[in-house]
Amino acid sequence: MIRTMSLRSQLFFLQLLIVLVIVLVAGTVAVRMQEQQIRDAYQSRMVGVARSVAQLPSVVDAFDDEDPSAVIQPIAELTRQATGVTYVVVTDETGIRYSHPNPDLIGRMVSTDPSVPLSGETFVGTQTGTLGESWRVKVPIWSADGSIIGTASVGTLESTLAADLQEDLPVLLAWLVAAALAGTAGSIWISRLIWRRIYRLEPEEIAALLETRDAMLHGIGEGVVAIDERGRVAVLNDEAKRLLDLSDEVKGQPATAVLEPSLARMFGSAGDADETVLVGERVLLARSSDAVVDGRRVGSVLVLRDRTELHQLLLDLDGARDVTQALRSQAHEFANKMHVISGLLELGQTAKAVDFISRSGHGGSVVSGDVSPGVTDPDTASLLMAKTTICAEKGISLIVDESSTFEADGTTDPVTVLGNLVDNAVDAVGSNGTIHVQLTSDASGCSIAVSDDGPGIPEDVRERVFTSGFSTKDAAGGGSRGFGLALVQRVAERRSGSVTVSESVLGGAHIEVTLGPAPAPSSSGRSALAAHSAGAGGVLTP
Repeated sequence: MIRTMSLRSQLFFLQLLIVLVIVLVAGTVAVRMQEQQIRDAYQSRMVGVARSVAQLPSVVDAFDDEDPSAVIQPIAELTRQATGVTYVVVTDETGIRYSHPNPDLIGRMVSTDPSVPLSGETFVGTQTGTLGESWRVKVPIWSADGSIIGTASVGTLESTLAADLQEDLPVLLAWLVAAALAGTAGSIWISRLIWRRIYRLEPEEIAALLETRDAMLHGIGEGVVAIDERGRVAVLNDEAKRLLDLSDEVKGQPATAVLEPSLARMFGSAGDADETVLVGERVLLARSSDAVVDGRRVGSVLVLRDRTELHQLLLDLDGARDVTQALRSQAHEFANKMHVISGLLELGQTAKAVDFISRSGHGGSVVSGDVSPGVTDPDTASLLMAKTTICAEKGISLIVDESSTFEADGTTDPVTVLGNLVDNAVDAVGSNGTIHVQLTSDASGCSIAVSDDGPGIPEDVRERVFTSGFSTKDAAGGGSRGFGLALVQRVAERRSGSVTVSESVLGGAHIEVTLGPAPAPSSSGRSALAAHSAGAGGVLTP
């Protein structure tokens, strides 16, 4: 039955039960306390009356008279009527009554044991006598010489005590009923309040919503990070943990302490536009928005999309376009040369045709040039050959130092670093510029140095050029600017290396990157590195 009852009803009846139990317990305790207070009040009165009677000189002196009751009975009755007690009985040392509300009992033996007061002690308790069950006090009567000559007993019927208690019960019960009604009203209000706070849903519906939320949150292909009003991480789905390389342990921690600065600052600047950020070695598209409940901001939500592979495709496309343009230009150049040779042959100028062929060399083949004998890494050699051809088409001289020696280390890190450095240099020098590349590698790692004759990098921004999103170029590149050197530095840090920026002998910038020994093969980070190989896609294998 409880399971079929609504949550609102369960809350109401549970609170009502608590209220009724508390009221019942409180009422019982209150009745007991009131009863004890009435009994204590009567006891104080009876003790005072009994001692007063026992100490009256007229009473004490009457014990020596021939008929003590003639004096004591009027005094006892007057005292009884004045104080409102049920009886005042005076006896001698043998227990013979000298006074009693019923005069017929005077001169007879008391019906209860008088030994306690006759021993000099005061007796307080309930006993059953000739008038019924009564709450009584018995005290000794002392003579002038200090001996006990009798007792004074004062009592009130238990029925009188009960009647006094019953007179107080209506008021007490009224307060208890009022408390129960107030508790019931409070239970109704609290149950309704909680019911509204949980959007009038039952526990099963709440559980289903939570299960659905978790399934959706962790099943979507976008990363979701939510922070509360205090700036602490509240929600982190599986995709966000994968993209940011985090675990559930970061929940409850400040976002500024566990997220990269480029992401943490977005929580304070919610907007409608997506922003490209570099996190680790991944390119992410991020958007921040405020979390609003009932018109009140309760936090922020950051949605992350992995754009690493898309970025790679765009870079590959750019590389392929550059190579295609170079091939198209060389095809035109080759066709022109063939036209010259054909014309010379038709004119019978055989010797001049041979001389023209000798002066033309290989005709500008894309793969004709030697990169450097010491560069044995196929990926690096392919990248350099493609970049050399592209630079030549733009009027830029790309020179690979003849002393360069470079072997494959089993990773794409060197291609990532070299491609980004060369692309930055190409953007810096413009046409008719010169780029110098020097490569070295050994068992302890490798070194990649790229110099150019461009404007260089001012000293005051040399540290900032490695910040994600920072660029010294104009905004023509859109949101993709400012990631090259940031990625280079992160690759160097992961490989326990370093990046230094200085002025080159050519007058421009000189950037040298050292990489430590290659790590053990793993799948982590490979897609991110490939995404920034800066034109590695579309290169020609030598």
